[in-house]
Amino acid sequence: MRPGNGSDERSPWMVEPFLEHLEWERNLSPSTLRAYRREVLTFIDFATQDLGAPTPGAVTPRTARSYLAHLHSRNLAPRSVARALASLRTYFSFLVAEGVVASNPAAAVPHPRGAQSTPAVADRYAIEDLLENFADTPAGRRDRAAVELLYAAGLRVGELVGLDLGDVRLSQRMLRVRGKGRKERLVPFGRPAAAALEAYLPIRAAWRRSMDDADEPLFVNQRGGRLSDRSVRRLLDAAVRRSADLAHLHPHALRHAFATHLLEAGMDLRAIQELLGHSSLATTQVYTRVDLARLMEVHRQSHPKAKGPK
Repeated sequence: MRPGNGSDERSPWMVEPFLEHLEWERNLSPSTLRAYRREVLTFIDFATQDLGAPTPGAVTPRTARSYLAHLHSRNLAPRSVARALASLRTYFSFLVAEGVVASNPAAAVPHPRGAQSTPAVADRYAIEDLLENFADTPAGRRDRAAVELLYAAGLRVGELVGLDLGDVRLSQRMLRVRGKGRKERLVPFGRPAAAALEAYLPIRAAWRRSMDDADEPLFVNQRGGRLSDRSVRRLLDAAVRRSADLAHLHPHALRHAFATHLLEAGMDLRAIQELLGHSSLATTQVYTRVDLARLMEVHRQSHPKAKGPK
């Protein structure tokens, strides 16, 4: 029976359990879940029908490379091929965790040539893939919480490492952030970042147990001291190397993506300015690389005099 027709829970490919894992444990959006379903089912069709691999255990790195070569032969863009590889890596990581396969055959496949260029703004799919690639270890949970918060709250890396435990209102999903000039602002964050923080906080408590100073940093190293800017950049670089959709991403690029994605979703520039902690709206406009057409659209929709007399 063809995958995707309702029989997946009994199928050795376990597509439905994989999607449920992404939905309930990773809190991915419906559009991202649809993208994962499409990518994985396309691969399964190719593996079973073209290569004769009846189960996930029959898939090898050579199978994955053959699939990517097949996508190349259809003249797909390098980013589309990289996205397919990212989906396979996440899917087979799930199967490894479930004991279905012994190793991830997609992990050994190199990035598609030409897919290494960094987009002007990292798209949501690429960032969600980035956040899926942290190990479920104490350090991995801390690193994921840090990167989740960088993106979810649009923080500068200095603002992130300057956060104290008392700056987090977890039940309200709010942060008190001290920006440039020690100017404070309140910034909301979403459920995925809150879940990542909840998973990290017991680890932080254990690492801080032997510390007797009055400082209470939110993000700490394994000795209990405050995490440094350089450490955040290192952990982000390591995460990017595990992602098929990103060749390089510095912490400030996550702040850039945060602002641009909010603008694309229709948020007012003034609200984005407040969230970013910019003193000037002109700074926000430059920072988000808003083109003139988009600015005119926002103006027409929001300004009472923009549409002229009736």
